[in-house]
Amino acid sequence: MSTLSHVLFALRALLVDRRRLTLENIALRQQLAVLRRSVKRPKLEDRDRIFWIGMVRALDTWRETLLIVKPDTVVKWHRAGWKAYWRRKSKPKKIGRPAMGWDLVYLIKRLSKENVLWGAPRIAAELRVLGHDVAETTVAKYMVRHRPGGSSQRWATFLRNHMANTIACDFFTVPTVAFKTLYVFVVLHHGSRRILKVGVTEHPNAEWTAQNLVEAVGDHEALHLTHIIRDRDTIYGDAFKRKAKALGLEEIITPKASPWCNGFAERVIGTIRRECTDHIIPFDERHLQRVVREFADYYNRERCHQSLDGDAPVKRRRWSDVEGDVTARRVLGGLHHVYSRAA
Repeated sequence: MSTLSHVLFALRALLVDRRRLTLENIALRQQLAVLRRSVKRPKLEDRDRIFWIGMVRALDTWRETLLIVKPDTVVKWHRAGWKAYWRRKSKPKKIGRPAMGWDLVYLIKRLSKENVLWGAPRIAAELRVLGHDVAETTVAKYMVRHRPGGSSQRWATFLRNHMANTIACDFFTVPTVAFKTLYVFVVLHHGSRRILKVGVTEHPNAEWTAQNLVEAVGDHEALHLTHIIRDRDTIYGDAFKRKAKALGLEEIITPKASPWCNGFAERVIGTIRRECTDHIIPFDERHLQRVVREFADYYNRERCHQSLDGDAPVKRRRWSDVEGDVTARRVLGGLHHVYSRAA
């Protein structure tokens, strides 16, 4: 029964005579007695509880009229309502600093990850420049923790800072038709991605490797090379070290089992394999030398590189679509083609 129905029932009780009202009350009480026998515990809603809490103040004989629950239950309802009222009224306001959005947290992590030499004060100062006033303690809470000793520069940072004056070298092998193993020595310039030297031999040693290094650096003195990256292969013996020092090259030796530290050389070797040596069977050392030199010339002058914005290490001419017809020149017997426009 809704609250409106209760009000209407009370108004009706004021208008009917007392004898009829008494009979109706007896009939209602009898029905309630039957209800109590059939339903042990009636289900009440919050509006029913609010109604009886109001009846406590409006009706002196509310205890005699209450049948479905005990009077003590209504008292408990009233006390619970009193506690809820004052709990909500005395609820403390939010104090402290305003909550920081996740975008700012990610920005703190990004700055600390990209700049391993920066501490919390430096990151907080940079954030203020970007329009975020963040305390140093908050920055220290969210910044990325680097491993002990990890504040030194990374290999990628070193390579970028020395790219124009750095070369890298490495070996890879190619089997011949007679199942002999030929060794290919590659020297690559980091800044331009040019292959400075490619040599082939069946019996590599420190003297042969040092001589190829001299030829690679001597033909490109204008590059002002200062560093050379190599692995820990024993083929780079004392003769190689002496030549590198005489050429003014500081050797950067990669850690053990870390080919990614010499990533430029590894990638160019992978390119030579996929686009050249995997598609031929060399007869001998001279045959393979001719093939890899032809591919190196194509690689430097004609092949498009993603890292060079689609250009070659030696910049190619840009043709317009209104010039002559497109012509093709075969490389390595048609394994690759070089396209240009007829004059």
